[in-house]
Amino acid sequence: MGKSKPEGDRTDCWIDRELAGCTFADARLGKRFRILVERLSEGLGDSLPMACQDWAGTKAAYRFFSNDRVTEAEILSGHVQATRERFQSTPGPVLVLHDTTTFSFKREENHAIGMTHRSCGRTDKDGRPRLHTVCGLLMHSSLVVTTEGLPLGLAAVKAWTRKKFKGCTALKRRINPTRVPIEEKESVRWIDNLRESTAVLGDPGRCVHIGDRESDIYELFCAAQESGTHFLVRTCVDRLAGDGTHTVADEMREVRVKGLHSIEVQDAKGARAEAVLEIRYRRIRVLPPIGKQGRYPETTLSVIHAEERGAPKGRDRITWKLITDLPVSSPAEAVEKLGWYSSRWKIEVFHKILKSGCRAEDSKLRTAERLLRLIAVFCIVSWRIFWMTMINRSASGAPAAAVFTDTERQLLDRLVPHRARDSAKPKSLASYITKVARLGGYLARASDPPPGNIVMWRGMSRLADLELGFSAAQNVGN
Repeated sequence: MGKSKPEGDRTDCWIDRELAGCTFADARLGKRFRILVERLSEGLGDSLPMACQDWAGTKAAYRFFSNDRVTEAEILSGHVQATRERFQSTPGPVLVLHDTTTFSFKREENHAIGMTHRSCGRTDKDGRPRLHTVCGLLMHSSLVVTTEGLPLGLAAVKAWTRKKFKGCTALKRRINPTRVPIEEKESVRWIDNLRESTAVLGDPGRCVHIGDRESDIYELFCAAQESGTHFLVRTCVDRLAGDGTHTVADEMREVRVKGLHSIEVQDAKGARAEAVLEIRYRRIRVLPPIGKQGRYPETTLSVIHAEERGAPKGRDRITWKLITDLPVSSPAEAVEKLGWYSSRWKIEVFHKILKSGCRAEDSKLRTAERLLRLIAVFCIVSWRIFWMTMINRSASGAPAAAVFTDTERQLLDRLVPHRARDSAKPKSLASYITKVARLGGYLARASDPPPGNIVMWRGMSRLADLELGFSAAQNVGN
């Protein structure tokens, strides 16, 4: 199937380590899967025919993604096991970031894939908006990251498609959503992934599950306590508190400002400014929704409010309202939890790499099942790119051999020489990360921020081409 690498690099290849825990019904499927991950990581963003290079390889890829004996869970099993191993070797608390993303595909008919929502993007001949169905899939991911921001990998993924969609507004006209059991809602995905990722990682007390306002679900609070793990979510529901005669907001209005915290923000035009947040926190007795008080117990949680002083110009005022089962007894602990929640954007970056780097939404595969298998492979490739970007910022002292093979380091040393003004030492991991980024267009000026995901995936793609040329030259010589 086209490309080959020097045999000496194969045993140290990150793909072999990442897929070591994968098991398939047929050993040939495992071999084909390994080749697919290698091709798609080398040809990041390429179509399947471009990545596979020839018709035989492309046909084999199509057969793999069409094989009913292959599931997304099997594709991700080795990566999830590797995530667990990285988690176990990392001390202290670890954040599990949860979020949902949508993959949209342009198809004439949506029955083979399903739908995600209705949109008013089109207009009729009179200029009036016209509803149309958007074809696509949804995926809920649970990404494990250290408190310093290094992504350790995925612990759980739940993907689905909708055969029928009427919208939440239409649903609320017929029933009260708060009376519907959580098991009958799509939002049960938050609870399923919390339980699954907690079980996979195997040390519930070290996990802090983080979600946005969509995860503000009382059942999730109870599920976390049953699993012995922790949660930190941004709240949007003003729940009953205390003896049930008032709400959480009522109690928080009585809390005085306990500390100030300064952060740097940007407005819509990119101008930087300093924002001062007023920090309030209190331990509050929280009650379940009225319709569910017979099923779920009351609980005591910490509520944190961070509100910006004054009214800023050119942007919205910062207002964060967080709720957690973790104790918060000082301004420093409250600021720590704010920092942990701000890490949530990293899962959005991961989803962006899936869509913009791997270009998952450009795939022409025809069914939901085939697309889900392809996206599962892209999840592994996207994690690798994200990990390489962040390891330079959070663990730059790691050995270069942990990231790059001997051949890759030799090529980088020869083609991207170290410059005297570079801050990183020659032969260090940071220096090689910078060299890869320079292949992707990073200028590496003294005032430039650390390289981001875009230049990293461009650089890794170019490095893969260079390694292919190097291997071909060696074969000609032999």
